[in-house]
Amino acid sequence: MARWTRQIPNTITTIRLLLAVPIFVLILTGHFQAVLWTVLIAGLSDGVDGWLARRLQCTSRYGAIIDPLADKVMLVGAYAGLALVGLLPAWVAWTVVIRDLIIISGALSYFFLFGSYDMEPSAWGKASTFVQITLALLLTAQQVSPFFPLYGLKIGFAMLLVLALVSGSHYVWVWGRRGVRRYREERGSGLKS
Repeated sequence: MARWTRQIPNTITTIRLLLAVPIFVLILTGHFQAVLWTVLIAGLSDGVDGWLARRLQCTSRYGAIIDPLADKVMLVGAYAGLALVGLLPAWVAWTVVIRDLIIISGALSYFFLFGSYDMEPSAWGKASTFVQITLALLLTAQQVSPFFPLYGLKIGFAMLLVLALVSGSHYVWVWGRRGVRRYREERGSGLKS
């Protein structure tokens, strides 16, 4: 297999990461139909890059890190944009941003203190991300063709808040315990040598 074909999944993932900028700008300028098309392309690319990486047997550390990061950057950009144009309460956007900053900061801290690790998304994290994506898409689609009742959005905001708090706390608890355990193991082995 040619070396360049092994880079296709990572290239697709990187393009998806970069799509966060046009999504943010399109929201700020009120081009919501274009936002939906761009998000559709990003969503399709999310499935394609993983499938190609497995099919071509070229999974990489870069892809494992950038893939979830691209999703987070897009969501944070979308939520910030939706809040800035007044379609979303600021507290909802801040909830998403702070949760993701805590998770990313924790992951970076763990990496710099103990080295590489395999991030396992929890069921709570997956549920939280699903609600965030669904709510952002509904709000955007609502600007193109209003169809969703206002009380449904309020229920979505409540679900987002609960899941963000639960999943964020879960990540902090699980990875905090792993960090403490790893620290004790390394400290114990240092004392023995």
